[in-house]
Amino acid sequence: MFLAMNRFKVRLGSEEDFERVWRERDSYLATVPGFVSFNLLRGATRDDHTLYASHSIWQSRAHFEEWTRSEAFRNAHRSAGGNKPLYVGHPELELFDSVIAQTGTEQAA
Repeated sequence: MFLAMNRFKVRLGSEEDFERVWRERDSYLATVPGFVSFNLLRGATRDDHTLYASHSIWQSRAHFEEWTRSEAFRNAHRSAGGNKPLYVGHPELELFDSVIAQTGTEQAA
């Protein structure tokens, strides 16, 4: 399993617009080989921003990297530059390879 996460510092008062952008965009992810799931998470509010994290789970790093080179990726991100006024700073990309995995159906030993 591989996880790609972007952290966004969204300007106070822009949270609703930011969430609407994500809710209304076509991500094309459902058509991409190796895609497992996506979540947009809202975190703590600070003095000048609310923290958000988007994370997508992939079967492997190779699947994620193929996605970033695909036409579907370009289509999903074509209007991203227009959303810069919603952010404090730039989104921060973080990439993680799975080391240990456990599901809710497994019993702890």
